[in-house]
Amino acid sequence: MNTTSPTVFPTLLTSNSSYDELMSSGTETPARSNQTCNIDGASMRIPLAFFYTLFFLIGLVGNLLALWVFLRVHTKKNSVRVFLINVALADLLLVACLPFRMAYHANGNRWTLGPVLCRVVGHAFYMNMYISITLLGLISVDRYLKIHRSAGRKRFMRGRWSHAACALIWTAATVCTLVLISVSDYKDRDRCFHYRKSTSTGLTCIKFLLVLLFWLVYASLVVSYLRIGKMLQRASKDKPDLPNAHKYSQTARKSFFVLFLFTVCFVPYHIVRVFYVMSQISDTPCFLQDWADKANETALLLSAFNSCLDPVMYFLLCSSIRRTTIGIFRKLIRMPDMPVSSISSSELARSQRERPSLGSIHAQSERMLHNVKLSGK
Repeated sequence: MNTTSPTVFPTLLTSNSSYDELMSSGTETPARSNQTCNIDGASMRIPLAFFYTLFFLIGLVGNLLALWVFLRVHTKKNSVRVFLINVALADLLLVACLPFRMAYHANGNRWTLGPVLCRVVGHAFYMNMYISITLLGLISVDRYLKIHRSAGRKRFMRGRWSHAACALIWTAATVCTLVLISVSDYKDRDRCFHYRKSTSTGLTCIKFLLVLLFWLVYASLVVSYLRIGKMLQRASKDKPDLPNAHKYSQTARKSFFVLFLFTVCFVPYHIVRVFYVMSQISDTPCFLQDWADKANETALLLSAFNSCLDPVMYFLLCSSIRRTTIGIFRKLIRMPDMPVSSISSSELARSQRERPSLGSIHAQSERMLHNVKLSGK
């Protein structure tokens, strides 16, 4: 017994000292857990580099084409056009961040451009993603308010108010991004876009606020498009003698299609995001940290994919973009039966004035529901 007591006593002292150090370190506990976990994401770097390259190419061409059509061809001035121009601009800026992610993953998850540019690219990516989310939500609310056609609502949602809303969104997002860039501290100079523990309460609060913002926008989008779609489907059944009544169901399906795209691209990320942030601020086992990192990267791919799907949505729902895209394609392959002059910007604009397009889901919804209300009076 006496031979073992000297051994036990120092052991107890060592254990108590370690316990005191652990309790006094407080917020440094997550950092220590992060040092023992090897969360390098090496297994996903090749797929991530491939898909980010693909998204960059598709998103760049698609959003440049959409922006050109909105500014040069589709000249009707309304709030939806203002919002869509800003969505295309936000998607372009997000797409501009993808080559940095592509190069990082292709280089074996090694960052060689310095910590400042890492912060700028990382925060700019999320800034433009949430700008796009907010604008898509405003478009849904705009359409829902305009179908009621009350004087106060129409005055509130006029073009100048959409300009003011977009300016406010860009200003607030830019200011918040600059603050985050200035206060962020990336200690790993050769790493970026990687999983790391967080000890900043302020940054954690901002992450949860962005998640809350998404769910509020998503709720408004679901309510708006579901009500618009149901009203159009009901109108196609109850009043088949109305003008263009046969197109009501088709337009309703397009409303649900927009909601479907938004759900597929953004909902998985904001479900995973909650668990991801919780693993960053708590003492989480290594295998859960690795799972959170892989799930977050996969869901983030879907969110980035939205910058490619937005132009596809414009193509399917907007006839001016569809005609312009087909015209460019015909010009590239030099089809003899379709002269280039017949699809010029001026003629496209003139054709829109002479025969309003039914390709746009938002214009269709407003016009059709207006006819329903007039017939019911």
